[in-house]
Amino acid sequence: MTPVLQFVNVTKIYSLPAEDVIALRNVSFTVQRGEFVAVMGPSGSGKTTLLNLMGCLDVPTEGDISINGTSIADMSDNELTHLRLNTIGFIFQQFNLFSLLNVIENVTFPQVMMTKEKANNRRAHQVLTSVQLDKKLYTHRPNELSGGQQQRVAIARALINEPPLILCDEPTGNLDSKTGKEIMEMLSTLHKDGRTIIMVTHNQQNAGYATRIIRIRDGEIE
Repeated sequence: MTPVLQFVNVTKIYSLPAEDVIALRNVSFTVQRGEFVAVMGPSGSGKTTLLNLMGCLDVPTEGDISINGTSIADMSDNELTHLRLNTIGFIFQQFNLFSLLNVIENVTFPQVMMTKEKANNRRAHQVLTSVQLDKKLYTHRPNELSGGQQQRVAIARALINEPPLILCDEPTGNLDSKTGKEIMEMLSTLHKDGRTIIMVTHNQQNAGYATRIIRIRDGEIE
């Protein structure tokens, strides 16, 4: 079976005025379809760089990254954008919802970007129902929602294009413990339904939901 994600000898170097900084060094790993992987490591270990590369928000200095068997090495910016919209759903700690758009508009935004067509509100209702958001909130804007409600909207947005891979960056970092547990249970359900999930976290309890943990330190896989 073709891996959903594969890193082969990936190094990422940032050139700064004072000196070059090696954020990742010779990183190799594979994520198979249907896995729930937690990425853990101390601050400054390379987790954010790793996440940006996995999400095709950045490209490696050396090595190769493949998504669904396709190397991103020679892709243009437009091709990378298309790959992200079709293949990857993002869930962020800060939610990253558009403040001027209501819930439905936020959820359908990736769909409109991908299809260049009018939003499919029926599909939006389906994914919002799956994350158990009250229908009376569908016309609300993010500042009218609680943190937990905003994260449910963010998860629905990540699901709208039915991506094979979901990337989560500290998905409960801005939530209280009760709401955070509800979000983690939701991600666990998505995994049981066959979704592939990679979650960057420092929370050991959250990592307990994963089927595998990748530990990174000083830019290298331990």
